[in-house]
Amino acid sequence: MTTPELADFVKTALARGIPRAQVETALQGAGWTRDQIRAAISGFAEIDFPIPVPRARPQLDARDAFMHLVSFATLYTSAVHFGSLLFDLVNIALPDAADPDVTYARSGIRWAVSSLVVAVPVFVYMSWLIARDLRADPNKRHSKVRRWLTYLTLFVAALLLIGDLTALVYNLLGGDLTTRFLLKVVVVAFIAGSIFWYYLSDLRREER
Repeated sequence: MTTPELADFVKTALARGIPRAQVETALQGAGWTRDQIRAAISGFAEIDFPIPVPRARPQLDARDAFMHLVSFATLYTSAVHFGSLLFDLVNIALPDAADPDVTYARSGIRWAVSSLVVAVPVFVYMSWLIARDLRADPNKRHSKVRRWLTYLTLFVAALLLIGDLTALVYNLLGGDLTTRFLLKVVVVAFIAGSIFWYYLSDLRREER
């Protein structure tokens, strides 16, 4: 976070015509972190004007928060029920020899499909609305709600990948690696890995 005193110092230095590189060097010598310095300096536009011109700051409103919360909530719902659907299909194709009854799997498929029919269109529509707003106002990419939810999603996806690989290694070492289990490991890895890759790539695009 940029403190008022840091922002005032940067504004004064830029107003006196001191190059940004020298301002950054002076602040580093005073003990400010690189992120704090860059946030303060980037708060002023690099345009030719007698005084430093502050950049527009993203303003979070209830509508933005609502759209992001619904978008991520439907993402989680879609991911969970898509995985459940694939799990049930695996259970039907490769039933457990100790429990060959797959009636519960057919019931699970109906519930998963019903959830996907509702959640996926809502997620797609909300994603389209958010993308439209970002094109109209790129500053909204720095929304705190959006970034917090993105990092939370990356955290959950990373935990799932770690747990998935741990379960794979555990069963491999125990000699219990079956085709049924391996397919479920692949399902979890595919869903969690796809989500992790997409949102991590999105963050990297923003940084560039």
